Amino acid sequence: MLLLSGCGLFGNSKVLNDAPQVLTVTSPLFTEGVMPAQFTCYGVGESPPVFWSGAPSGTKSFALVVDDSSAPITPYVYWIVFNISPGTDIQPGMIPPGAVQADNSAGTAKYKAPCPAGRSHQYRFTVYALNTVLRLGNSAALMVAWTAIASHAIARGRLTATARHK
Repeated sequence: MLLLSGCGLFGNSKVLNDAPQVLTVTSPLFTEGVMPAQFTCYGVGESPPVFWSGAPSGTKSFALVVDDSSAPITPYVYWIVFNISPGTDIQPGMIPPGAVQADNSAGTAKYKAPCPAGRSHQYRFTVYALNTVLRLGNSAALMVAWTAIASHAIARGRLTATARHK
């Protein structure tokens, strides 16, 4: 985990080569920083829409990492999607054509709907602009995918949202 802490994947660290580029990340269905229940285990549990802009030149693909830094096991990764083509975004309940999913903290290559219990949690939707298309297949191990993303990130942006327990 220490290997990744300096690569922008945990906390507020910088990405590859201290790249100054910052992406703008949004979700039109998140109101006032709150993730609607439909994207948690209390709703349909589908992945939310995620949009970004501001990719630097040299961007060959994007990756999205959804995690919870306040989970008992920190960070808990709910979803990793990579090899997202430029000009593409994430639509509700779908992965973009050609994109690949790595294993999450539960060991499955899919979106695991957050299920906050006891208190509100802060979920981070971090998009990375990559200087390559990763040569990893579906169900790549979480740390293998995360290390590859960190090695090729040239910019990043983050949207943080709260989800409440029932």
